[in-house]
Amino acid sequence: MKNINPAPREIKEARLAADLTQATAARLVYSSLNAWSQWERGERKMHPAIWELFLIKSQQIADINQL
Repeated sequence: MKNINPAPREIKEARLAADLTQATAARLVYSSLNAWSQWERGERKMHPAIWELFLIKSQQIADINQL
């Protein structure tokens, strides 16, 4: 399993693929809208654990070993 922070582009593309607003995506991973917005703008790095949680909860990954 890779332990890297996702790029802002990856975060936004995954959110859009899940058809979620920033606010809904933030709630999905127990975060604030402000933090999510900063992750997408590249002003703050998303922790790999939050990224993994988002992918699992948004059903974009079924097998954790795909990461």
